Amino acid sequence: MTKTISDRGIINMVLGAVARIRENHEILSKLDSAIGDGDHGTTMLRSVKAVEDTINSNPDEKIKDLLYKIGWEIMSADGGSTGPLLGSFFMGMSEGANDSPEFDSSDIAEMVIAGTEKMHKQSRAQIGDKTMMDALLPAVDALKAADKNASISGILKQAAKAASDGAEATIDMKAKFGRARNLGDRVIGHKDPGAVSISLIFQGFCDSFDN
Repeated sequence: MTKTISDRGIINMVLGAVARIRENHEILSKLDSAIGDGDHGTTMLRSVKAVEDTINSNPDEKIKDLLYKIGWEIMSADGGSTGPLLGSFFMGMSEGANDSPEFDSSDIAEMVIAGTEKMHKQSRAQIGDKTMMDALLPAVDALKAADKNASISGILKQAAKAASDGAEATIDMKAKFGRARNLGDRVIGHKDPGAVSISLIFQGFCDSFDN
């Protein structure tokens, strides 16, 4: 049972998210083709390439500084509205990180919560609006409700489940933001690709843990 992880452990979490997006980018674009421009998967690929390039270029960086650089590079990666949102999430995680060499479940939760709060300042969306927030906000609620003595993998699995459920729930929603908003009832029956991306990111966070 993983009680603490180092900077490398957090990097592995992030790389797990990169891998999940890469494996599913075609699905993301297919989802987006139904309610958007059809390029969400490509946009996410650019974002995760920025993540991986930043990690590879800064092998000895402290996690607090590395997460900030990751956020900045995502914002610079020409990702439409996704870039500023996802970039602000990683910058917020940086702000929520401490300078300890080891991080426990509470530390990880605080980082993700801080990331969400910063991202939410860039978006007015709430649960029910058929956006990334439909997956992200439930994931954070799960982290806040998690047992403080639980393992890191345990709280992340709870968050991933909540994010997945949130993304699934967008099937029955009408959109209130972006191009999808103009399609009215035609978006009902389709999952929001942004919410699915967030769900994949949390699943990826879990992939570096065996228990």
